[in-house]
Amino acid sequence: MGLPELLDEIRACRACAGELPHEPRPVVFLRPQVRLLICGQAPGRRVHESGLPFTDASGDRLRQWMGIGAETFYGRPEIGVAAMAFCFPGTNPKGGDYPPPPRCAKLWRAPLLEHLPKVELTLLVGGYAQAWALGDRAKANMTQTVQAWRDYAPDYLPLPHPSWRNTGWLKRNPWFEAEVTPYLRQRVQEILCG
Repeated sequence: MGLPELLDEIRACRACAGELPHEPRPVVFLRPQVRLLICGQAPGRRVHESGLPFTDASGDRLRQWMGIGAETFYGRPEIGVAAMAFCFPGTNPKGGDYPPPPRCAKLWRAPLLEHLPKVELTLLVGGYAQAWALGDRAKANMTQTVQAWRDYAPDYLPLPHPSWRNTGWLKRNPWFEAEVTPYLRQRVQEILCG
């Protein structure tokens, strides 16, 4: 089975039907040429509705961190998006979205990564992606993991979630935009120009 067939299977997945507050709609955005893989938590409501990853304010901030526009983000086959869970998990009444159901990563993560041999850099967006990809190498929390970003280079770059909910975090941690963002932009340009 090649990547196109695997992506068809992922998009047809209904493993969480009946557990989600809506019909499953797996969102994954990959082509065989992917060299920069973005691994976030799970699609939000807007992405669930659009069927395209990061079509929201979080995507605008992520692209700003990366130093690229939407045309490059969606148009360049070197960039791909595969979250820890492919379906919107629903909104928590206490605020934010529910965490990604672990079932999705167990079903799809390993076979998907096997089909992406050209990946040079994976952006680990948020604590769930960091914990899954880094395992014991992840620090006690997301902030500490992002602070230790040099420990994971050049294969991984841990990032906070670009959600507006993290605006306060960004203000409290100015080192992120001073140190991590320039490195991210440099790597993105190397991948796109290489």
